[in-house]
Amino acid sequence: MYNIIGKVLFYFIIVSLLLSGIALFVSRRSLTGNIYLAGFFANVLDFFYLPLRQLFLKFSDTRILDKWMASLKNRAYKSDFAKTKKRILLAPHCMRSLDCPAYSTQTGIQCKSCGKCVFTQLKKDAEKYGYKLFIVTGSSFIKNILKMEAADGVLMIACDYEINKVMRALKGKNVASYGIPMERDGCFGTEVDYQKVLDVFEIFKN
Repeated sequence: MYNIIGKVLFYFIIVSLLLSGIALFVSRRSLTGNIYLAGFFANVLDFFYLPLRQLFLKFSDTRILDKWMASLKNRAYKSDFAKTKKRILLAPHCMRSLDCPAYSTQTGIQCKSCGKCVFTQLKKDAEKYGYKLFIVTGSSFIKNILKMEAADGVLMIACDYEINKVMRALKGKNVASYGIPMERDGCFGTEVDYQKVLDVFEIFKN
């Protein structure tokens, strides 16, 4: 009996290592090209995320893991996001001006279009392409936003960690997601390549 259990555990560990290793390789390849079975491998990485994160924390950089996973999930969810009709755009408050006069509510920062930062133009372009912009101070705001907005698509501008985190949280909630990684992250003065934002708007234009 114990011999059988031992063999099952052994083979489970071997299969797990092989699957996670292949999934990591595929996620890295997703940075430069299309990937077959992207959704399957994204699920594999989600399942093994915590142990993989500890591994990267010890031997590498966890930001690399999140970057690969966010890229792979963009490949996996692209077609589903393209089919969405009511979309919202989530962007981090750390991109706004330090002199921002806007106030915060339970759905995030309410942009006053003062012209001091990128959000004035982003708000205009988001509305032009059919997105409602939400400037959030953390991923915890998303739950409140989705309670008030019957959105079926969530586009995010964020660091790879937040993109991956939100995508994992939204899985199974009938909401398709897509992420635009920032060029520079941090607590303030963060930046996104605005042309990439416009390119994504055009790609998914209804």
